[in-house]
Amino acid sequence: MEWTYWVGFIVLIIFLLYLDLGVLNKNPHEVKTKEALGWTLFWVFISLLFNVFVYYAYENNLINDIGSIDSLDGYDAALKYFTGYLIEKSLSLDNIFVIAMIFSYFQVPLKYQHEILFWGILGAIIFRGIMIVLGTALIHQFDWITYLFGALLIVSAVKMMTTGEDEEYSPEKNPFLKMAKKFYPVTNEMNGNFFHIVNGVKHITPLFIVLIVIETTDVMFAVDSIPAIFSVTTDSFIVFTSNIFAILGLRSLYFVLAAMMNKFKFIKMSLVFVLGFVGVKMLLIHFYKFDTWVSLSVIIGLLLVGILASVYDNMRKKNEYL
Repeated sequence: MEWTYWVGFIVLIIFLLYLDLGVLNKNPHEVKTKEALGWTLFWVFISLLFNVFVYYAYENNLINDIGSIDSLDGYDAALKYFTGYLIEKSLSLDNIFVIAMIFSYFQVPLKYQHEILFWGILGAIIFRGIMIVLGTALIHQFDWITYLFGALLIVSAVKMMTTGEDEEYSPEKNPFLKMAKKFYPVTNEMNGNFFHIVNGVKHITPLFIVLIVIETTDVMFAVDSIPAIFSVTTDSFIVFTSNIFAILGLRSLYFVLAAMMNKFKFIKMSLVFVLGFVGVKMLLIHFYKFDTWVSLSVIIGLLLVGILASVYDNMRKKNEYL
């Protein structure tokens, strides 16, 4: 039965998360680049390995999303899974930039960042699941919602393009943070815990405040990425699994990229065009459907242009100083 695959996937994710923080990374520590790179490659490998299962399951009709408007064989399902995974992974790059600013703003020690990101991603999985279920239901009930999603993505692309690199980030304006401070007093004690007892009164620590900001920030990013993946497929199993596997590797990817973010200055512009492209796809979805391999090629091409342009710019500046 199809529901067993949903349960099996959730059990798999719970096991991987437990293995990550509960066993292999039980003690808070500063994550080095080599360790983070190893974990990043591990999550990519697991994500691609799961795509083998996706191919097998859809090729043999083991999974059939009754509400989906797509009819997928193994090849189509695997290609859509990978495209959705790549979209979410690429859009997560902008999320990494913001997370770095949040950690810097609150001066969070490196040894505590790993655990905060773990709980942040756990919350993101729950929120993404809810948003995917709601988004799928809306698309199945109201065809016109795809136009709204498409317009939302284009607006997000324009907003990202017009946001200055040196624009000051102000997490204290976060409404959920303000709400939390009304319920709990805040202590400046940063001892690795989210709560701290002061004179018999429970206080929230700066680490809990950081967690709140990261969680709510991720929800805002999900408003972009969830509609984007619906431009690839409406199959809820593929949407959910590709999205979750993409954000599972976000924590380790952060530690890989955090030290060299400034070296890829044109990646943000690539993401602008990725958002714009998938937005146009959604606006045209009832008139013209791009083949999945075309979408995948465009997205990879846009990312490569941003990476190569950044590398070229770095080499040019380096030569100027010689």
